[in-house]
Amino acid sequence: MRGPLPVKRALQEVLAEHRAAIRDGAAVPATDALIAQARQRVARTDAARLRVVFNLSGTVIHTNLGRALLAEEAIEAVGAAMRSFTALEYDVDSGGRGDRDNIVEDLLRELTGAEAATIVNNNAAAVLLSLKALASRKEAIISRGELIEIGGAFRMPDIMKAAGCKLVEVGTTNRTHALDYEQACGLKTGLIIKAHWSNYAITGYTATVDDATLAQIAHAHGVPYMVDLGAGALIDLTRYGLPKEPLPQQSLAAGADVVTFSGDKLLGGPQAGLIVGRRDAIARIKKDPLKRALRVSKLTIAALEATLRIYASGHRLDERLPTLALLARRPADVRLACERIATAIEKALAEAFIVTIEHCASQIGSGSMPVERLPSAALVIRPHRKASGRIIEQLQDRLRELPIPVIGRIGDGALWLDLRCLRPCDEAAFVANLNVLVTA
Repeated sequence: MRGPLPVKRALQEVLAEHRAAIRDGAAVPATDALIAQARQRVARTDAARLRVVFNLSGTVIHTNLGRALLAEEAIEAVGAAMRSFTALEYDVDSGGRGDRDNIVEDLLRELTGAEAATIVNNNAAAVLLSLKALASRKEAIISRGELIEIGGAFRMPDIMKAAGCKLVEVGTTNRTHALDYEQACGLKTGLIIKAHWSNYAITGYTATVDDATLAQIAHAHGVPYMVDLGAGALIDLTRYGLPKEPLPQQSLAAGADVVTFSGDKLLGGPQAGLIVGRRDAIARIKKDPLKRALRVSKLTIAALEATLRIYASGHRLDERLPTLALLARRPADVRLACERIATAIEKALAEAFIVTIEHCASQIGSGSMPVERLPSAALVIRPHRKASGRIIEQLQDRLRELPIPVIGRIGDGALWLDLRCLRPCDEAAFVANLNVLVTA
């Protein structure tokens, strides 16, 4: 509960605002209304800044909304690690100092076929650290069509510069050939890198070079071959009706020395950057001083280990991994959710809007499969013809102001609430949340 000072401050702010409005000709508000507004202001101030929201945006792996949902096993593992001391860097068998990477290394080796593995706090860090450890003060060769920019304006050329590498671009935006890499290799070459087109697509008259060929060129010149996969699937997603995504185990089998990928995208785990590959390359990466600065906490390791154990079991993955379950959700099931929720939406909005159920396309998100869309269904809210102005934007604002903010998207003059990410277990809470609109 807030002390007297925040309450006093809220009352003063509300009174000052209404005094200014009255001077401009507004009516004098009732005392009860002033008190209610002050209470709302105190409640907003007292609320946690990291808020739970309903993601009805149509983007499943949404960077701004926290990316992947963790499996229950991962949540339980994090809770246990928070409540207790853990053998994070302690070898229980020998009684000596351990390595926190060892907790998940065997699982990553088993799942990817790598000789060794290490983890850092995200994939951008994984790329930065790997480049610095393997090619600092040397040239890093990459196709011009793979000079990616990820969220927040982090660009591959900037990451290379920060790692101390000299960028060498080869080929053109749409076509790069093996000969381009061959001709670029020289005495100053430190590494060849391939960056997966995870957040954009180049179509039409294109040409790229496969992993096996690039690995052969790199090794012929005595340098490592590195692959940045970004999204980081560990299984063949086509088994669940999803588009195909390159796997780290495929790049390693083709000869890559190092592969990096994310933990909180298609993997469905915590934010982490996973680095797998040859034993000697991983050893060089782990010895770099920057590795300590980028290491993950026991909470991340607990969640990642639990997530990887689910993959290693191979059992009911689409049920135990929430993000995979949302991605693989059938359009018919999403439509049924719309039918169950539609009446509550109509009641909450009274007669100001028309609510329909329509087909739409969800987005996988966060740099994963940029072109592919998932058939889905949405509640589409449109104003009556007589309505005008910013009524849809105002409705969107009202939904964001609910106790649990509702995040939709505006398109074609309507507010779209894609229910792909509204799980059946959350529907009752969603309806209860809407009651605030009814009573407001």
